[in-house]
Amino acid sequence: MLLFILSASLAAAPALALKLDARVQGLEGEQEANVLALLDIYQERGDDELTPSRVLALHRIAPDQIRDALAPFGLYRVEVKGDLQEPPGGEGTWTATYSVTPGEPVKVATVDYQVTGQGAEDPTFPKAFPMKVGDVLLHSRYEKAKSDIRYAASSEGFLDYQLTWHQVLIDPVAYEAHIVFHIETGPRYRIGKVTFNQDLLDEDFLQGYVKVKSGDVYDPNRLMALQARLLGTEYYKDVEIVPHKDEAGPDNEVPIEVVAKRNKANKYRIGLGYATDVGPRMTLDYRRRYLNRWGHKLRSELSLAPALSELELDYRIPIQDPTRDYIVIKPRSSMYDTATRKGWVHSVQAAHSTLTPRGWRRNIGVDYRYEDLDTGSDSLGATNELVPNISWSKTVSDDPINTNHGYRLKYTLLGTFQGLVSETSYLSGLVQFKWVRRLNENYRFITRTDLGATWAESVDDLPASRRFYAGGDSSIRGWGFDVLGPNDPVTNETVGGRYLAVGSLELERRIKGPWSAAVFTDFGNAFDPDYEQELAQSAGVGLRWASPIGQVRFDVAFALTKDQGDYDGLPPARLHIVIGPDL
Repeated sequence: MLLFILSASLAAAPALALKLDARVQGLEGEQEANVLALLDIYQERGDDELTPSRVLALHRIAPDQIRDALAPFGLYRVEVKGDLQEPPGGEGTWTATYSVTPGEPVKVATVDYQVTGQGAEDPTFPKAFPMKVGDVLLHSRYEKAKSDIRYAASSEGFLDYQLTWHQVLIDPVAYEAHIVFHIETGPRYRIGKVTFNQDLLDEDFLQGYVKVKSGDVYDPNRLMALQARLLGTEYYKDVEIVPHKDEAGPDNEVPIEVVAKRNKANKYRIGLGYATDVGPRMTLDYRRRYLNRWGHKLRSELSLAPALSELELDYRIPIQDPTRDYIVIKPRSSMYDTATRKGWVHSVQAAHSTLTPRGWRRNIGVDYRYEDLDTGSDSLGATNELVPNISWSKTVSDDPINTNHGYRLKYTLLGTFQGLVSETSYLSGLVQFKWVRRLNENYRFITRTDLGATWAESVDDLPASRRFYAGGDSSIRGWGFDVLGPNDPVTNETVGGRYLAVGSLELERRIKGPWSAAVFTDFGNAFDPDYEQELAQSAGVGLRWASPIGQVRFDVAFALTKDQGDYDGLPPARLHIVIGPDL
């Protein structure tokens, strides 16, 4: 009767878009989600070109689609009652309702699992199939078991394995499932000699990137890791791993040929930016990806800004394990024009850098430094020093640019002795920590701290660049760059201190898309026992934009402990603008 009414209405009126509401009853969770995803009448309910004839067609196939969507859950006796209601007069909302009785799931009655060939006794293959008699037949579990066994075969060198028989049979009368899974492993292959086909680097040097030996089980993942390591060096623009399986010897060792095409030698970059600490900044960056057949690299960077300009060279020499170890030689010149320091610092650092098994980057080196800085107070003037130093650093994050979960931690220890080039003796340590944690979809918590201490007779014995200061974009917002610290009681100039304790707490909330807002407080200072101790604190609000190169941060910070002079009301405020990654 309903079909007759619909046909009559179709004949009497042109096909027009209509409103449709589709509902499924009797299911929940994953079963409901899978049915709705595969049910066309539900997916097309908002289509502007939907017509009564299309609704009829979708309604007819809906029960079969529901049954197909529930089969992966082992449900093969599904009852579906469908009802389609046309609105009175043909105007209004059509309603399609499907009441589903899923019934009992089919269970596994028998499992025929066999592993034959050289790998029959290999412990990598499970002794029994991961699904056993009595389990509900979930197709997702079967596919995962099948995938895991195939992965085990390929990772253990059984390159010629074959699934000689694999199927799931459903007995609709007995309502039970039968699994058959037979795998023939074939022979086990091993990795043979690794050679390189390229015209750039010395082959003995390249062997340092090879973490496999002749005779190791042939594991494609280890060869893919070799490819990734070589591409990560930037020596090559393309790396192909070619196994010559047809040349395998009697021990089934497969020779491996690495075909690599050299990358462009030079890379240039120019950048423009702005940070409140230093003002507008232009950066020129040049990289030489390779200098000789032993993989030496060179990088130079020139940064020009009103408050701080720097020229730095970075020469790296890979040694021992080239994926982890190198010697770095780093000349640098810096020109300061800040509220607390004016003048030049020239240095040359030589260090051995290695990545420890636990992921720490450890640098051990010596730093020669000449500086001539005017601090506006009593200081050593022009100084020379030779400073041994050691540092450990580690960064862990899900995304170093826009981080949801991660941290950065660095320990530094350095010092020198009077008479060994240096004019004073001191020992200084610094801990720098930043932690980012997303609390939920909309909120993110960020905290950081810098803790430093220097053992010296007096702060006046320390070169200006070795003293601790506070204030600025990444220290205590609300104040300028490095303007906080012990003050000379006569000149009121900031002289810097032997101790540092700075912290920050920040809560960020997403507003819309890449935009978010933040509230924060910064606190601490640089201290020295010979001067009056003062704690600085600020609080403020910020706006964030998660750009492809990192967050763009606009912060307004109120210096809560700053002397307001003749003004009452809100504490003095300062705008901070910073562009860069979270970690």
